[in-house]
Amino acid sequence: MKLSKTEEQLMELIWKKEKVFMKDIIDTYPEPKPAVTTIATLLKRMQDKGFVGYTLFGNSREYYPLVKKADYFSKHVKGMIKNYFGDSALQFASFFTTTSNLTTIELESLKKIIDQEIKKKKK
Repeated sequence: MKLSKTEEQLMELIWKKEKVFMKDIIDTYPEPKPAVTTIATLLKRMQDKGFVGYTLFGNSREYYPLVKKADYFSKHVKGMIKNYFGDSALQFASFFTTTSNLTTIELESLKKIIDQEIKKKKK
């Protein structure tokens, strides 16, 4: 299941804070702040999709993520690789490294990651 752009922005906040009340959510938004009902609607949709849970404290709900950020984005990267790169991670990596204007330092860091993964696979 996928989140809308607005839901994804809210989910980013929840991942960052790990546990958050409605007041904390509203406080993080710049002016003009969204209506409480707007945020409540987003949270309800995210609950229905299985991304957010909550614990009741009196009349207040403390929201927390049910899905890890890494798991969510990993699934979407895999979907993108499947849909746009013929299910080839190599084609994706080639496209990414040649079109994203990475600096030499970033390419060297990427190379280190790849070298470490190669060592792991050979064991």
